[in-house]
Amino acid sequence: MRIVSGKFGGRRLSAVPGMATRPTTDKVKEALFNIIGPYFDGGNSLDLFGGSGGLSVEAVSRGIDQAVLIDRQYQAIKTIKKNIAVTKHPELFQVFKMDAVKALNVLAKKGFQFNLVFLDPPYAKQQIVKNMTAMAEKKLLADGALIVAETDETAKLPLEDWDCFSFLKRQSYGITFLTIYRYKKEQ
Repeated sequence: MRIVSGKFGGRRLSAVPGMATRPTTDKVKEALFNIIGPYFDGGNSLDLFGGSGGLSVEAVSRGIDQAVLIDRQYQAIKTIKKNIAVTKHPELFQVFKMDAVKALNVLAKKGFQFNLVFLDPPYAKQQIVKNMTAMAEKKLLADGALIVAETDETAKLPLEDWDCFSFLKRQSYGITFLTIYRYKKEQ
């Protein structure tokens, strides 16, 4: 794994040891950022299931101002911090060890708002629609925020506009599916 592009491009990243976490491949990561960016003019990102932290490190490398990463596994947090160290700019990242539901509550109380959100939960434990709805209710999303869900083919995500989310695209890369939405504040 590596940082594909941007100011930290080419630097090597570590994977979380064991089989509990599956990192986004460089091919899928590059395709994803070509769809949603490829570069950003600031903003804040949230990775609710941080894993190795590769998506957030890539987003900061491509111009995101601040990335918040959440994971509940000790080994994932350790790997995230190791990968952040590769950038030599730890001040651009905040890491929290907790589960997704608790994290959304904590982030809302702290007044966070995000322009880009990555949702790549363990495939067997996907609650993406529920997570997105909670983020909207807790006002964690900036108007126009992009939400990227990485799933397998069994995920039952809406492929149309729903509530305050506009469906933008669904793309498959082998067994990996990327589904992208845009948040619109309700009038």
